Amino acid sequence: MSEEAKNKLLPGMAAIAIWMFLLSLGGLVGVTMHRLPLAMLILCAAFAAAGQGLLARRRWGWAMTLAAVFLSATFAMWATVKLHQPTQLWFALVNMVFFLYLVRPEVRVRLR
Repeated sequence: MSEEAKNKLLPGMAAIAIWMFLLSLGGLVGVTMHRLPLAMLILCAAFAAAGQGLLARRRWGWAMTLAAVFLSATFAMWATVKLHQPTQLWFALVNMVFFLYLVRPEVRVRLR
């Protein structure tokens, strides 16, 4: 793979970074409307930092994003089973697709 190809951001990485920002925004709205605890702000900041690090193609951003999508998928599955919220299956599916995309060798090659 040429050096120029390694420096290009994949469209999937940009989509996942936008997803991280949307998850962060959703958490902020939940805290603002008093549906989520105030401690959730820490998780929102971590999700936003993960998205920013992925856009910058940093290895730490990739690792944080990988952990964030796995954590989100796990929470969605827990909400489906324990809280009987079948709509959470969509979030679990989207997050698992993003997780599987991030572990591809083509994605890891593009990181600095």
